[in-house]
Amino acid sequence: MTAASQLHGSDSVDLLVLGKDCAAIAEAGAKVSGVSKVLVAESDQLAHPVADTTTEFLLALQKSHGYKVIAGVTSSLCRESFPRLGAKLDVQPITDVIAVGAEEGVYTRPMYAGNAIATVKSKDAVQIITFRPTAFDAAAEAASAAPVESVSTETYASAGIEWISDSAKRSDKPQLASCERVISGGRGLKNAEKFAEILEPCADKLKAAIGASRAVVDAGWCANELQVGQTGKVVAPDLYIAVGISGAIQHLAGMKDSKTIVAINKDADAPIFQIADYGLVGDLFEVVPELTKKV
Repeated sequence: MTAASQLHGSDSVDLLVLGKDCAAIAEAGAKVSGVSKVLVAESDQLAHPVADTTTEFLLALQKSHGYKVIAGVTSSLCRESFPRLGAKLDVQPITDVIAVGAEEGVYTRPMYAGNAIATVKSKDAVQIITFRPTAFDAAAEAASAAPVESVSTETYASAGIEWISDSAKRSDKPQLASCERVISGGRGLKNAEKFAEILEPCADKLKAAIGASRAVVDAGWCANELQVGQTGKVVAPDLYIAVGISGAIQHLAGMKDSKTIVAINKDADAPIFQIADYGLVGDLFEVVPELTKKV
Protein backbone atom coordinates (compact mmCIF):
# COMPACT_ATOMS: atom_id res chain seq x y z
CA MET A 1 0.00 0.00 0.00
CA THR A 2 2.91 2.35 0.64
CA ALA A 3 4.11 1.74 -2.92
CA ALA A 4 0.61 1.99 -4.42
CA SER A 5 -0.03 5.30 -2.68
CA GLN A 6 2.97 6.79 -4.55
CA LEU A 7 1.43 6.04 -7.97
CA HIS A 8 -0.08 8.82 -10.05
CA GLY A 9 -3.83 8.95 -9.57
CA SER A 10 -3.48 7.08 -6.28
CA ASP A 11 -6.24 9.13 -4.65
CA SER A 12 -8.35 5.99 -5.11
CA VAL A 13 -6.73 2.61 -4.36
CA ASP A 14 -8.86 -0.51 -4.03
CA LEU A 15 -7.44 -3.45 -2.11
CA LEU A 16 -8.40 -6.89 -3.44
CA VAL A 17 -8.72 -9.80 -1.02
CA LEU A 18 -9.40 -13.09 -2.77
CA GLY A 19 -9.82 -16.55 -1.32
CA LYS A 20 -12.37 -18.09 1.00
CA ASP A 21 -13.39 -17.27 4.57
CA CYS A 22 -11.22 -14.16 4.45
CA ALA A 23 -13.49 -11.64 6.22
CA ALA A 24 -10.90 -11.10 8.97
CA ILE A 25 -8.20 -10.26 6.40
CA ALA A 26 -10.55 -7.86 4.60
CA GLU A 27 -11.34 -6.19 7.91
CA ALA A 28 -7.63 -5.79 8.70
CA GLY A 29 -6.96 -4.43 5.18
CA ALA A 30 -9.71 -1.84 5.59
CA LYS A 31 -7.74 -0.30 8.46
CA VAL A 32 -4.58 0.26 6.39
CA SER A 33 -3.80 3.85 5.43
CA GLY A 34 -4.35 4.64 1.75
CA VAL A 35 -7.03 2.01 1.10
CA SER A 36 -10.13 3.58 -0.47
CA LYS A 37 -12.17 0.38 -0.59
CA VAL A 38 -11.67 -3.32 0.06
CA LEU A 39 -13.00 -5.71 -2.58
CA VAL A 40 -13.63 -9.23 -1.28
CA ALA A 41 -13.83 -12.09 -3.80
CA GLU A 42 -14.69 -15.42 -2.19
CA SER A 43 -15.35 -18.76 -3.86
CA ASP A 44 -14.32 -22.41 -3.61
CA GLN A 45 -12.20 -21.98 -6.74
CA LEU A 46 -10.31 -19.02 -5.28
CA ALA A 47 -9.70 -20.74 -1.92
CA HIS A 48 -6.40 -22.01 -3.34
CA PRO A 49 -5.71 -19.60 -6.21
CA VAL A 50 -3.68 -20.78 -9.18
CA ALA A 51 -2.32 -18.72 -12.05
CA ASP A 52 -4.83 -19.34 -14.82
CA THR A 53 -8.05 -18.91 -12.82
CA THR A 54 -6.62 -15.90 -10.96
CA THR A 55 -5.77 -14.34 -14.33
CA GLU A 56 -9.33 -14.85 -15.63
CA PHE A 57 -10.74 -13.29 -12.46
CA LEU A 58 -8.40 -10.27 -12.64
CA LEU A 59 -9.21 -9.79 -16.31
CA ALA A 60 -12.95 -9.73 -15.56
CA LEU A 61 -12.38 -7.34 -12.65
CA GLN A 62 -10.30 -4.97 -14.78
CA LYS A 63 -12.93 -4.88 -17.50
CA SER A 64 -15.84 -4.29 -15.11
CA HIS A 65 -14.08 -1.60 -13.04
CA GLY A 66 -11.82 -0.03 -15.69
CA TYR A 67 -8.69 -0.10 -13.57
CA LYS A 68 -5.66 1.71 -15.03
CA VAL A 69 -3.18 0.03 -12.67
CA ILE A 70 -3.13 -3.50 -11.31
CA ALA A 71 -0.39 -3.98 -8.73
CA GLY A 72 0.75 -6.73 -6.41
CA VAL A 73 3.80 -7.88 -4.47
CA THR A 74 6.62 -9.88 -6.04
CA SER A 75 5.17 -13.21 -4.91
CA SER A 76 4.82 -16.57 -6.62
CA LEU A 77 1.13 -16.00 -7.44
CA CYS A 78 1.76 -12.57 -9.00
CA ARG A 79 4.83 -13.86 -10.85
CA GLU A 80 2.67 -16.56 -12.41
CA SER A 81 -0.56 -14.67 -13.08
CA PHE A 82 0.56 -11.15 -14.03
CA PRO A 83 2.46 -12.17 -17.21
CA ARG A 84 -0.68 -14.06 -18.31
CA LEU A 85 -2.78 -10.98 -17.54
CA GLY A 86 -0.33 -8.81 -19.51
CA ALA A 87 -0.65 -11.12 -22.51
CA LYS A 88 -4.46 -10.99 -22.35
CA LEU A 89 -4.46 -7.17 -22.15
CA ASP A 90 -1.53 -6.81 -24.61
CA VAL A 91 0.58 -4.79 -22.15
CA GLN A 92 4.05 -5.29 -20.64
CA PRO A 93 4.16 -6.02 -16.89
CA ILE A 94 6.88 -4.25 -14.92
CA THR A 95 8.20 -6.48 -12.16
CA ASP A 96 10.05 -6.14 -8.86
CA VAL A 97 9.69 -2.34 -8.68
CA ILE A 98 11.75 -0.78 -5.86
CA ALA A 99 10.81 2.89 -6.42
CA VAL A 100 8.06 4.88 -8.13
CA GLY A 101 9.19 7.86 -10.24
CA ALA A 102 7.88 11.42 -10.05
CA GLU A 103 6.65 11.17 -13.65
CA GLU A 104 3.66 9.01 -14.54
CA GLY A 105 4.57 5.50 -15.68
CA VAL A 106 8.21 5.74 -14.49
CA TYR A 107 9.56 2.99 -12.23
CA THR A 108 12.90 1.79 -10.86
CA ARG A 109 13.72 -1.91 -10.80
CA PRO A 110 16.88 -4.01 -10.27
CA MET A 111 18.54 -6.02 -13.04
CA TYR A 112 21.37 -8.58 -13.09
CA ALA A 113 20.82 -9.65 -9.46
CA GLY A 114 20.78 -6.02 -8.35
CA ASN A 115 24.10 -5.12 -9.98
CA ALA A 116 22.30 -2.61 -12.20
CA ILE A 117 19.28 -0.47 -11.45
CA ALA A 118 17.05 0.35 -14.42
CA THR A 119 14.65 3.25 -14.71
CA VAL A 120 11.85 2.34 -17.11
CA LYS A 121 8.83 4.18 -18.48
CA SER A 122 5.61 2.48 -19.51
CA LYS A 123 3.15 4.07 -21.92
CA ASP A 124 0.68 1.19 -21.72
CA ALA A 125 -2.96 2.14 -21.11
CA VAL A 126 -3.11 -0.39 -18.27
CA GLN A 127 -0.09 -0.67 -15.98
CA ILE A 128 0.65 -4.07 -14.45
CA ILE A 129 3.22 -3.85 -11.67
CA THR A 130 4.76 -5.98 -8.94
CA PHE A 131 6.46 -4.25 -6.01
CA ARG A 132 9.35 -5.67 -4.01
CA PRO A 133 7.88 -5.52 -0.49
CA THR A 134 11.24 -5.11 1.26
CA ALA A 135 11.87 -1.85 -0.66
CA PHE A 136 8.96 -0.01 0.98
CA ASP A 137 8.04 0.72 4.59
CA ALA A 138 4.81 -0.69 5.97
CA ALA A 139 1.78 1.59 5.67
CA ALA A 140 0.37 3.19 8.80
CA GLU A 141 -3.04 2.48 10.28
CA ALA A 142 -5.87 4.57 8.88
CA ALA A 143 -7.86 6.97 11.07
CA SER A 144 -11.07 5.24 9.96
CA ALA A 145 -11.77 1.92 8.24
CA ALA A 146 -12.45 1.84 4.50
CA PRO A 147 -15.70 0.30 3.24
CA VAL A 148 -15.71 -3.44 2.43
CA GLU A 149 -17.54 -4.58 -0.70
CA SER A 150 -18.19 -8.07 -2.08
CA VAL A 151 -17.26 -8.85 -5.68
CA SER A 152 -19.18 -11.49 -7.60
CA THR A 153 -17.17 -14.38 -8.98
CA GLU A 154 -17.82 -17.05 -11.59
CA THR A 155 -16.32 -20.47 -12.23
CA TYR A 156 -13.30 -19.62 -14.36
CA ALA A 157 -11.92 -21.93 -17.02
CA SER A 158 -8.71 -23.69 -16.00
CA ALA A 159 -5.91 -24.29 -18.46
CA GLY A 160 -5.13 -27.52 -16.70
CA ILE A 161 -3.57 -26.22 -13.48
CA GLU A 162 -5.19 -27.71 -10.41
CA TRP A 163 -4.41 -27.21 -6.73
CA ILE A 164 -3.62 -30.55 -5.08
CA SER A 165 -2.14 -29.68 -1.70
CA ASP A 166 0.14 -27.33 0.20
CA SER A 167 3.12 -28.66 2.10
CA ALA A 168 4.62 -26.28 4.64
CA LYS A 169 6.98 -27.03 7.50
CA ARG A 170 5.43 -25.87 10.77
CA SER A 171 7.79 -24.28 13.25
CA ASP A 172 7.54 -22.12 16.34
CA LYS A 173 10.89 -20.54 15.41
CA PRO A 174 11.00 -17.02 13.91
CA GLN A 175 10.12 -17.04 10.20
CA LEU A 176 12.75 -15.92 7.70
CA ALA A 177 10.45 -13.74 5.57
CA SER A 178 9.12 -11.65 8.45
CA CYS A 179 11.71 -11.71 11.27
CA GLU A 180 13.50 -8.48 12.22
CA ARG A 181 16.77 -10.35 12.80
CA VAL A 182 18.36 -12.97 10.56
CA ILE A 183 21.55 -14.98 10.96
CA SER A 184 22.64 -16.76 7.78
CA GLY A 185 25.28 -19.41 7.28
CA GLY A 186 27.43 -20.23 4.27
CA ARG A 187 29.92 -22.77 3.03
CA GLY A 188 32.41 -21.74 5.71
CA LEU A 189 30.41 -23.75 8.27
CA LYS A 190 31.87 -26.96 6.73
CA ASN A 191 28.92 -29.37 7.22
CA ALA A 192 25.28 -29.75 8.30
CA GLU A 193 26.18 -30.60 11.91
CA LYS A 194 28.31 -27.48 12.33
CA PHE A 195 25.65 -25.37 10.58
CA ALA A 196 23.11 -26.31 13.25
CA GLU A 197 25.58 -26.40 16.15
CA ILE A 198 26.97 -22.91 15.48
CA LEU A 199 23.93 -20.98 14.24
CA GLU A 200 20.99 -22.31 16.26
CA PRO A 201 22.18 -21.25 19.77
CA CYS A 202 22.99 -17.77 18.47
CA ALA A 203 19.65 -17.49 16.64
CA ASP A 204 17.79 -18.56 19.79
CA LYS A 205 19.59 -15.93 21.88
CA LEU A 206 18.96 -13.18 19.32
CA LYS A 207 15.37 -14.37 18.62
CA ALA A 208 16.52 -14.44 15.00
CA ALA A 209 15.47 -16.48 11.98
CA ILE A 210 18.06 -18.73 10.32
CA GLY A 211 18.96 -18.25 6.65
CA ALA A 212 21.45 -19.88 4.32
CA SER A 213 23.37 -19.36 1.11
CA ARG A 214 22.56 -21.39 -1.98
CA ALA A 215 25.71 -23.49 -1.57
CA VAL A 216 24.47 -24.66 1.84
CA VAL A 217 21.01 -25.53 0.52
CA ASP A 218 22.45 -27.34 -2.52
CA ALA A 219 24.68 -29.35 -0.18
CA GLY A 220 21.60 -30.47 1.76
CA TRP A 221 22.68 -28.95 5.07
CA CYS A 222 19.31 -27.26 5.59
CA ALA A 223 15.84 -26.91 4.07
CA ASN A 224 15.25 -25.08 0.76
CA GLU A 225 12.95 -22.52 2.38
CA LEU A 226 15.92 -21.08 4.31
CA GLN A 227 17.75 -19.95 1.16
CA VAL A 228 18.39 -16.21 0.88
CA GLY A 229 19.29 -14.80 -2.50
CA GLN A 230 18.26 -14.25 -6.09
CA THR A 231 16.73 -17.74 -6.36
CA GLY A 232 15.61 -17.83 -2.72
CA LYS A 233 13.94 -15.35 -0.39
CA VAL A 234 14.55 -11.59 -0.51
CA VAL A 235 14.75 -10.24 3.05
CA ALA A 236 15.40 -6.83 4.58
CA PRO A 237 15.53 -7.28 8.37
CA ASP A 238 16.81 -4.71 10.86
CA LEU A 239 19.84 -6.95 11.47
CA TYR A 240 21.41 -9.44 9.07
CA ILE A 241 24.41 -11.49 10.24
CA ALA A 242 26.28 -13.33 7.48
CA VAL A 243 28.42 -16.14 8.88
CA GLY A 244 30.95 -17.82 6.57
CA ILE A 245 29.29 -16.32 3.48
CA SER A 246 31.66 -14.91 0.85
CA GLY A 247 29.01 -12.68 -0.72
CA ALA A 248 28.32 -13.77 -4.30
CA ILE A 249 26.12 -11.28 -6.14
CA GLN A 250 23.24 -13.76 -6.16
CA HIS A 251 23.24 -13.87 -2.36
CA LEU A 252 23.63 -10.09 -2.02
CA ALA A 253 20.53 -9.63 -4.18
CA GLY A 254 18.51 -11.29 -1.43
CA MET A 255 19.73 -9.30 1.60
CA LYS A 256 21.52 -6.08 0.62
CA ASP A 257 18.53 -3.93 1.65
CA SER A 258 18.90 -5.04 5.29
CA LYS A 259 19.17 -2.09 7.69
CA THR A 260 22.36 -3.32 9.41
CA ILE A 261 24.62 -5.98 7.90
CA VAL A 262 27.23 -7.81 9.97
CA ALA A 263 29.73 -10.11 8.24
CA ILE A 264 31.90 -12.75 9.93
CA ASN A 265 34.45 -14.38 7.64
CA LYS A 266 38.09 -15.48 7.86
CA ASP A 267 38.79 -14.10 4.35
CA ALA A 268 39.42 -10.35 4.62
CA ASP A 269 38.90 -9.99 0.86
CA ALA A 270 35.46 -11.60 0.81
CA PRO A 271 33.00 -9.45 -1.22
CA ILE A 272 30.49 -9.47 1.68
CA PHE A 273 32.69 -6.95 3.52
CA GLN A 274 32.08 -4.36 0.78
CA ILE A 275 28.44 -3.99 1.79
CA ALA A 276 28.72 -4.86 5.49
CA ASP A 277 28.17 -2.14 8.12
CA TYR A 278 30.27 -4.19 10.55
CA GLY A 279 32.85 -6.76 9.49
CA LEU A 280 34.82 -9.17 11.63
CA VAL A 281 37.71 -11.12 10.13
CA GLY A 282 38.11 -14.26 12.19
CA ASP A 283 37.41 -17.93 12.66
CA LEU A 284 33.62 -18.28 12.84
CA PHE A 285 33.95 -21.43 14.96
CA GLU A 286 35.45 -19.24 17.70
CA VAL A 287 33.70 -15.94 17.00
CA VAL A 288 30.04 -17.05 16.84
CA PRO A 289 30.06 -19.11 20.08
CA GLU A 290 31.73 -16.12 21.77
CA LEU A 291 29.05 -13.81 20.34
CA THR A 292 26.34 -16.21 21.56
CA LYS A 293 27.88 -16.21 25.04
CA LYS A 294 28.00 -12.39 25.13
CA VAL A 295 24.37 -11.83 24.06
